Amino acid sequence: MTSFILFGSFFLFMILSVPIAIALGLAGLVTAIYSPNISITFLAQGLVTSTDNFALMAIPFFVLAGEIMGKGGISNRLFQLANVFVGRYTGGFAMAAVITCMFFAAISGSGPATVAAVGGIMIPAMVAQGYDRKFATAIIVTAGSIGIIIPPSIPMVLYGISGNQSIGDLFLGGIIPGIVVGVFLIIWCYFYSKKKGYTGTNEKFSIKEVIRALDQAKWSLLVPIIILGGIYGGIFTPTEAAVFAVVYAGIVGLFLHKEIKLSQFPKIISEAALSSVAILIIIGTANAFGTMLTMEKIPQAVANVFLSLSDNPLTIILLIILLLLIIGCFIDTSAAVIIFTPILFPVAMELGIDPIHFGIIMIVTLSIGFITPPLGVNLFVGSGISGVSMPALVRAVVPFFFIMLASLAVIAVVPQLTLLFL
Repeated sequence: MTSFILFGSFFLFMILSVPIAIALGLAGLVTAIYSPNISITFLAQGLVTSTDNFALMAIPFFVLAGEIMGKGGISNRLFQLANVFVGRYTGGFAMAAVITCMFFAAISGSGPATVAAVGGIMIPAMVAQGYDRKFATAIIVTAGSIGIIIPPSIPMVLYGISGNQSIGDLFLGGIIPGIVVGVFLIIWCYFYSKKKGYTGTNEKFSIKEVIRALDQAKWSLLVPIIILGGIYGGIFTPTEAAVFAVVYAGIVGLFLHKEIKLSQFPKIISEAALSSVAILIIIGTANAFGTMLTMEKIPQAVANVFLSLSDNPLTIILLIILLLLIIGCFIDTSAAVIIFTPILFPVAMELGIDPIHFGIIMIVTLSIGFITPPLGVNLFVGSGISGVSMPALVRAVVPFFFIMLASLAVIAVVPQLTLLFL
């Protein structure tokens, strides 16, 4: 009965359009009032203790680094570099947009932030080149989901904490899967553009242009190298890497690119703070919600149900993916990772699935939720930037949804793509 009240009240609040963080907290409160085994004090303590974690400090710093980089002219420089290599081919601008999102993903760690930073520049540029506005927006909102796959990634930090796994290993494990998703999108862009007649620039390859673009983008390209190199070189932890990323981003924006003024920093910091607070509230309420699930032994019950259906790991993975695809339509990625990692993790361990590989499967699956309504955060960001209506954008994204599923299938059945660097 306690479990029914917990889930029932949560879904009721969701139906009433209560924000996810508040819905989780209110569901916990209703359950605490009903259950004699759970006190309201426990709920309050859970909100505090769940966010009292050194590793979680990485999240606000990565968010702030992404905000600074986004305002510092990074997106345009990354696009110019990508365009030098692929712009002359059929669908070159669309392919360059995907590559730009992949580069920016290695800076921001957030899907919506990637869409906002890249879309503001790329969507008008693609339309000016003759691309349909709906297609241009669809490719950006889809490629933006790579923001949580290629490290650094906020959901990876949350999975690492929830599943007691190395955040550094998760960062390494996400590199190739993120590239796989990007390659699938690039291939689709090429064939779709060929069908629609979206030609490239027809400019000849020039070493001089490559060197010029590399010179302009060099400070941006160093960010993922510094972060991952520093972590695996034993120089700093992922949290310390996030702090270093903020300092580095500030130096680049102020003194090297010179596209940020000191007077802009209060606004940048306040925007990053608002984003971070929203994430941390979700973390606090989702952790309290997850603890209640554990107290009711729901993870064990779910594990038993899955294991009773089949003993084939691939079948169970497919069922988990289907479940997460549905969850991603309704629940924020951060909350989904915190709530469902304790539930699904024991199932994966029982079947002998590598925990890092399973984490990447979870995150790639949930990344598709960025482009699936009704939640579809990237859809709302992209629609706001481009002016394309939500119904039209949803229709334009449908082919990309299946492309994302195809890339997910490859990542799920070939664990070596995740574990190659480990």
